[in-house]
Amino acid sequence: MLLAIEICIATFLTEGFIRHTFGDFLAVILLYCGIRTFIKVNPFYLAIGVLFFAFVIEFGQLYNLLDYLHLRQHKLATIILGSTFHFTDLIAYTLGTISILIIDLKTTLWNS
Repeated sequence: MLLAIEICIATFLTEGFIRHTFGDFLAVILLYCGIRTFIKVNPFYLAIGVLFFAFVIEFGQLYNLLDYLHLRQHKLATIILGSTFHFTDLIAYTLGTISILIIDLKTTLWNS
């Protein structure tokens, strides 16, 4: 369901809070859940890894990674890697990571 929401946001929305901030918030949650579904890993380490990955992608945008890879014209690459750096994206990634980590830890404790 998260993947479908992310695809819809990336495909149909071109501006606004949902496109520029909420989509990034959901992106780290999607990545965390996708990895956690298939690999048994410490939730804290996974959260740090996902956040680090998101920051690497965002700073890649700051340094025009798409241009270095000659992928600027490819729509899918632009959707996946993004095209412009925004400091607020780093905040959205951080809040998304914290949110899913709290949810995961509470769910784990609740089911114990």
